[in-house]
Amino acid sequence: MKRLLAFVITLLFAEDVWGQAQYTVTDLGNLGGAISRSAAINNAGQVVGFSNTTGNSSYHAFLYSAGTLNDLGTLGGMDSDANGINNGGQVVGCADDSGNNYFAYLYSNGTMQNLGTLGGPFSWANGINDGGQVVGCAYIGVFSHQQEHAFLYSGGKMQDLGTLSGGTFSQANGINNSGQVVGDAYNSSGNDQAFLYSSGTMQDLGTLGGLYSCANAINSSGQVVGYAYNGSRAYHAFLYSGGRMQDLGTLSNSYSYESNALSINDSGLIVGEALNNGANDQHAFLQINGTMEDLNSLIAPSSGWTLEEADGINDAGQIAGWGYTPTGQEDAFLLTPTPEPSTIALLAASSVGLLAFTWHRRSAKA
Repeated sequence: MKRLLAFVITLLFAEDVWGQAQYTVTDLGNLGGAISRSAAINNAGQVVGFSNTTGNSSYHAFLYSAGTLNDLGTLGGMDSDANGINNGGQVVGCADDSGNNYFAYLYSNGTMQNLGTLGGPFSWANGINDGGQVVGCAYIGVFSHQQEHAFLYSGGKMQDLGTLSGGTFSQANGINNSGQVVGDAYNSSGNDQAFLYSSGTMQDLGTLGGLYSCANAINSSGQVVGYAYNGSRAYHAFLYSGGRMQDLGTLSNSYSYESNALSINDSGLIVGEALNNGANDQHAFLQINGTMEDLNSLIAPSSGWTLEEADGINDAGQIAGWGYTPTGQEDAFLLTPTPEPSTIALLAASSVGLLAFTWHRRSAKA
C-alpha cells in the first residue's frame, strides 16, 4: 500500500516529472538536398519548414505529416518556404512565381494561393491562426526596406496594419485565435521595437534596456515572446505578460551571451535558441518553470544529435526545430516528450482509482 501511495503521489506531481522529461528525436529528413529546417508545428504534430531539393539548386516548402515529408511546390518559380501552420493544416509562407517575384501564399487542400501585396512588388507570410487569418509583411510601394508594412489577410483581403507612430517599417510575425498580432516596427527614432496589435491599435512593447526588440509569437492568453536588447547591447529572450517584459536570460552565466524566444504554447512553455559557451555554440532551449533548459541535455546522449534551434512547440509539448544529425547532416527534427503528458495523466487517474479501491477493500475488511 505504501509503495502504491508513493507512486500515485509522484504521478500527481507530474509537473516536476515533466520538468525533467526526456525527449525522443525524429529526423524529418529532407527533399534530397543538404539542408532542411523547420519553422512551426501544430497540435496534430504536423511540421512545416523548408528543404533544399536534389542538387541544392533550389529550396522548397515542406509539410511533415504522418511520417512523410511532403514537397509543397512553388507559385511557378524555383523556391518557396513555409513559416506557419494552423490546427486545420493550412500552411503559409513565401514562394516565387515564374517571373522571380516572391509572394505570400496560403496552402490549403493541396493548392497554393498567391495572397498578393499591398501595392508593391513582394510579400511574405509568417503566421496563421485557426480562423485562417494570415499575417506577414508586404511592400506598399517601391523595393525599399522603408516601404515594408505588416499585413493582416482576412476574408480575402490584405489589410495594412501601419507602423508605430512616426515609423516607416513594420512586420507581423505571429497571430493568435483572438486576432491579436505581434511583430516588430520602427518608432519615430528609427529604432526597431516589438509590437502588439489589438483592436486596431499597435502598441510598443519596449525593450530590456537597449534600443531594439522583436516579438515572434503570441499564445491564446496574449503572452508574447521574442528578443530584446539589454543595456549591454546583447539580445535576450523575453516573455511579455501582464504589461511587463521579463528577461528570460541565456544558457550561460555571462550576461552578454544571447538568446531568442521563438514560440510559446498555451501552457506557457517557451522554446528558442541561445548561445551556450561562445559565439559559435548555438543550442535549442526550453523555458519551463522559470528555468532555461538546454534541449541537448534532455535527449539521450547516444542519439548523436546537436539541437541548434527550437522553432515551435505545440500544446502536447512536441517541439520542432533543426540541428545536426550524427553524420553532420543539417536536418529538421521533431521532439516528443517521453512519457507524454497525456500518458502521465492517464496513469495518475487509473492509479488514484486503484488506490481508492484498495482503501475501500481494507476498510470493509476492518
